[in-house]
Amino acid sequence: MAKLNLLLLAVLVACALGLVSSQHKARKLFTELEREHERARELDAEYGRLQLEASTWGLHSRVERIAVGTLGLHAPDPRRVRLVARDAPR
Repeated sequence: MAKLNLLLLAVLVACALGLVSSQHKARKLFTELEREHERARELDAEYGRLQLEASTWGLHSRVERIAVGTLGLHAPDPRRVRLVARDAPR
């Protein structure tokens, strides 16, 4: 009977250690998950800011202002522009 009690005590201690170990691991994983959720929220906010910045940089008026002011470009003379049809016979 004493051997059975010792065996049951050993099984109980092993189960208790397993439970404590699994709870600790679960808490660590939950903390890591929360950290990753926070990082995802930060990345979403940064993506929104970058989309806004990209739309600002690509505004037609801004591109035209830089082309004319900085690069010295201008629209071609309409008399020198020729339109070529895509399905033109050869």
